[in-house]
Amino acid sequence: MQRITIAKGDGIGPEIMDATLEIIKAAGAQIEIDEIEVGEKVYLSGNTSGIAKESWDTIIKNKVFLKAPITTPQGGGYKSLNVTTRKFLGLYSNVRPCVSLHPFVETKHPEMDIVIIRENEEDLYAGIEHQQTDEVVQCLKIISRPGCEKIVRYAFEYAKVYGRKKVTCFTKDNIMKQSDGLFHKVFDEIGEEYPEIEKEHWIIDIGAAKMADTPEVFDVIVTLNLYGDVLSDIAAQIAGSVGLAGSANIGEECAMFEAIHGSAPRRAGQNMANPSGLLQGAVMMLNHLGQNKVATLVQNAWLKTLEDGIHTYDIFTEGKSSKKVGTKEFAEAIIVNLGQKPTQLKAVNYQQSEGLVLPKYTKKPQAKKELVGHDVFVHWNGTDANELAVLLQKIKSPNATLNMITNRGIKVWPEGFKQTFCTDHWRCRYKANEGKTLDKNEIISLLTQFQENGLDTIKTENLYYFDGVAGFSLGQGQ
Repeated sequence: MQRITIAKGDGIGPEIMDATLEIIKAAGAQIEIDEIEVGEKVYLSGNTSGIAKESWDTIIKNKVFLKAPITTPQGGGYKSLNVTTRKFLGLYSNVRPCVSLHPFVETKHPEMDIVIIRENEEDLYAGIEHQQTDEVVQCLKIISRPGCEKIVRYAFEYAKVYGRKKVTCFTKDNIMKQSDGLFHKVFDEIGEEYPEIEKEHWIIDIGAAKMADTPEVFDVIVTLNLYGDVLSDIAAQIAGSVGLAGSANIGEECAMFEAIHGSAPRRAGQNMANPSGLLQGAVMMLNHLGQNKVATLVQNAWLKTLEDGIHTYDIFTEGKSSKKVGTKEFAEAIIVNLGQKPTQLKAVNYQQSEGLVLPKYTKKPQAKKELVGHDVFVHWNGTDANELAVLLQKIKSPNATLNMITNRGIKVWPEGFKQTFCTDHWRCRYKANEGKTLDKNEIISLLTQFQENGLDTIKTENLYYFDGVAGFSLGQGQ
């Protein structure tokens, strides 16, 4: 018997959680339940995280969390509980299967069977944002080697354990050569350890277009946090409905399972909601717990119910569906079908397994690190980069020279274009002279001179070589 934590959430959450628990218990799930409250009521009580400390204690003790959708109030500094939970518990892998249920659920892609594995903790979802000038705000994209290695290895291990043939990496490393470039590099490195699995890389924009047009050419997709968030919703929708998809969030110690849709408050309390998304999350939870036989019973009964045309309003289609039912009636129909298998849809048989066994991340030897320059970002209300360059050339350093000025990443000095639109946010790059390196005292001297010359310094970045390789990008147009 496994003790798990549940949260019924907001909107349609309580209805679909009750239906889901009724189904899996009827199938023989060996679980005991601790219920916690999270979401809108907790937020509005003054807790900006949406969850109490006692609830965290319960989740950590049980290690498995089945969560219904919640509502995050707009404004007021409220943080997404989903993002917070993933980060606090180290749930680095988001797994979203997106499978066509043709012809019983409307789709243009009858052959679709994709699993999207999304990095879950970093990227732009680090949530590190600052307003730096009157006109410019910044959001930091954080990509780490440990984050890349853990999610890429998870994707290949998932493919191996579940008999998948190909893993595709999606990035935008033609533009973000440092951050997305690291992800692609790690994918290539780890991929070499799995010669039996086909490997490919797509740039995210054309890759997303290809997935939306011909998803059957993909199998397992691994990608960064933001891209994976967008891709997985697109994939769920074109497979049939976002309302049918669940997801797993897996860490080294804990796991969270959920539907991918929101709380749909307009449908709350009307016995209309489709519980399939949360039920799919629960099936993934049962497999995670090693209760594969129960998961198989539930999944096949769900497929049989869809095949019988017993549908909730969101997927009901005249001429294809046989009966429109509510949340409770849909759950009852699945329970009646326990022990049966679909005849047209592909029945499942989850093999007994201990799940994915992944090695812990091992730090690499520290690289030789050389300080070769410094970027100073300033708030300056002028519009002519040449005027700013005149001011900057008053600032002297024995081993570094003003190399470039950019605005929103595009080089505007030297040899800028007058057509380039500039804001009040300027990057001033000082590079070490040929054969020289810098020390921190020179950086302090530079910044002191900025202050003495009346320039408003808002951010700085050191420029390094790591084992002789530049750890910074060129300016656009440089």
